[in-house]
Amino acid sequence: MIPRLGEPVVPGVNYKERVGAYAILPRDDLVLITHQAEPLPEFQLPGGAVDCGETLLAALHREVLEETGWRIRVDRMLCSYMRYTYLPEYEFWARKVCHVFLALPVRKVGPPEEKFHSAHWAPAELAVELFDSPGDKAVLRTFGSIGNAKYFSVCERNRRKPVARRRRR
Repeated sequence: MIPRLGEPVVPGVNYKERVGAYAILPRDDLVLITHQAEPLPEFQLPGGAVDCGETLLAALHREVLEETGWRIRVDRMLCSYMRYTYLPEYEFWARKVCHVFLALPVRKVGPPEEKFHSAHWAPAELAVELFDSPGDKAVLRTFGSIGNAKYFSVCERNRRKPVARRRRR
């Protein structure tokens, strides 16, 4: 069963299901977060809705690029949760099924493509305080510590170890 975070279900409201992919993007002792200025100013984990026919990972790559200007390498999925909320930019109520991944920002290719978005580096503790979404807060509180520099330096060393090959005679 997927946990529900945030506001309770409002009786009598018709919720539209929205599946989304989001990322914790650590670098050194900071995380990359996005600020959406409109329709309501809000700091968020980068990510968003999966379009029809799109996979979770394709949506994650696209959304992070649109909202931050960064290309990423996905490490692994961390968790899933659902949230019932009103989406003012779309003017409907949604049952959001959020899938959160741990990923590395690997290359900045430009500014955020999505209107009203800006990318910011922040310590995880500050990002938790800046987030409005109870889901973003809970996920970063739970998993933010695995995104530290020591964790990733170990992962990188292990992943990039050359494999010794025997020479054939």
